[in-house]
Amino acid sequence: MPQAMLYKSLRKECIKINNKHIKDGAYKLCEGDEIKLFLKDEFFEKAECSFKNITPRIDVVYEDDNILLVNKAVGMSVHEDEEKSGDYLDEHIKAYLYKKGEYNPDEENTFVPALCNRLDRNTSGIVIAAKNAEALRIMNQKVKDREIEKRYLCIAIGRFDKKSDELVGYLFKDEKEKRVYVYPYSKKGTKTIVTRYKVLEEKNDLSVVEVELVTGRTHQIRAHLASIGHPLLGDGKYGINKVNKQHERFTQALCAYKLTFKFTTDAGILEYLNGKTVEIKDIEFI
Repeated sequence: MPQAMLYKSLRKECIKINNKHIKDGAYKLCEGDEIKLFLKDEFFEKAECSFKNITPRIDVVYEDDNILLVNKAVGMSVHEDEEKSGDYLDEHIKAYLYKKGEYNPDEENTFVPALCNRLDRNTSGIVIAAKNAEALRIMNQKVKDREIEKRYLCIAIGRFDKKSDELVGYLFKDEKEKRVYVYPYSKKGTKTIVTRYKVLEEKNDLSVVEVELVTGRTHQIRAHLASIGHPLLGDGKYGINKVNKQHERFTQALCAYKLTFKFTTDAGILEYLNGKTVEIKDIEFI
């Protein structure tokens, strides 16, 4: 279900837990809970057929029988969002697998090819999709357990005093403003964030930086680097508009360019991926 529709269903009281309406989505499911969703038939018709007429537009970085890794383009949302742009990565992936004959909703009872991680709309880079239910279950667990090392390349404004460092901060997410704030100390509602960086190149007032996420929070790289005085070039939310205009860059220069599978627990049918690194070689803004 698209996230926007999920929240709409909560607002419209279309979801019940143990025969009680759940309005805000704050309830944490417990074993034995009974969930009822009251959805119109049109939803299922749309879910099954909307991607069939799409000409898939994806950049495949790696593919095997179980997973698909693609380089998401800037401007493409991973799922349906509030802006309802109509251009979603998950739909393109379903269309790609459908046209290859690897996915047919008419032959599936429950499984739909699904994404295992997400990126902001204006961030490019590697997104993982699972082709079958077992791969999805395993990969989701590996992402949750941080057994996949993710590296990013970005262009930050200014020159760093320390050419490499591990930053620790405390992030607060403001749902109303749709932005986050990073503090040097813990306070109510914050979550600890850890970000490692290494400066690769400096040119004039800009730095090319490789970033490793130890934790993965909303807007973490963008907000954390901005909090130390080095926002990303092109970032309209946390950046410096004057500098963005000067360089004619209006989306954040940020790409999830490399990931390495570092499994520390059994990976079942995906064990063959352990130790494998997948990397995007050509990044347009570097």
